[in-house]
Amino acid sequence: MRDALAGRRILVTGGARGLGAAFVTSLAQAGARVAFGDVLEDEGGALAKTLNEGGHHVDFVSLDLNDPASILACVATSAELMGGIDGLINNAAITNSGGKAAGELSTTTWDAVMSVNVRGTWLMSVAAMPHLRDSGRGSIVNIASDTALWGAPKLLAYVASKGAVIAMTRSLAREFGAHGITVNSIAPGLTEVEATAYVPAERHEYYRLGRALNRAQVPDDVNGPVLFLLSDAARFVTGQLLPVNGGFVMN
Repeated sequence: MRDALAGRRILVTGGARGLGAAFVTSLAQAGARVAFGDVLEDEGGALAKTLNEGGHHVDFVSLDLNDPASILACVATSAELMGGIDGLINNAAITNSGGKAAGELSTTTWDAVMSVNVRGTWLMSVAAMPHLRDSGRGSIVNIASDTALWGAPKLLAYVASKGAVIAMTRSLAREFGAHGITVNSIAPGLTEVEATAYVPAERHEYYRLGRALNRAQVPDDVNGPVLFLLSDAARFVTGQLLPVNGGFVMN
């Protein structure tokens, strides 16, 4: 599977840390040409430097999903650096609403989460579409969350945003399918990365005990399914949601 991505040009959002950094690293090790965007410029630059020193081909591009102009610039710069775009991973997201009941959320928090997680995914997809169309084998993978499948409490804005990403995946798959572009989504479970360090220990344990595969979930558990959906092996798979959570939620 990894050999199938050699030379593929992939753009990743939110690639400076966490699952995003795992995707960037896994793609680079698979021989892909990678560009990734993030607001975390120091972390992003350091990751790109490390991977390039290891003989890979990776570029960091500044990206603020709250700013439509930044989205357009990131896509244009990435396409120029890589000579086109064959795949897009819409990974960047914020939580902000963790630990608060529905009635405790502010409209400011709600709007911030929706702006990055939902509007950002939409605008990135639209901006990248012409390049994906021209590649002849364009693929989009949206990173959703299994919280939208089981209704995680005290996480409403994030859960709602990821539910919207799942629905958006299906609609975009029908629209972009006319251009030969596949659009799918992955719904990871609670994954052990620095971005989930805020999650209470009891929620981690709740996940672990509820999984058919009774262990912690790590980034490598998600890398394989994402790489598959970007490869030619998945050229006739589109509009689908794949939960990747060790059987915590089953479709």
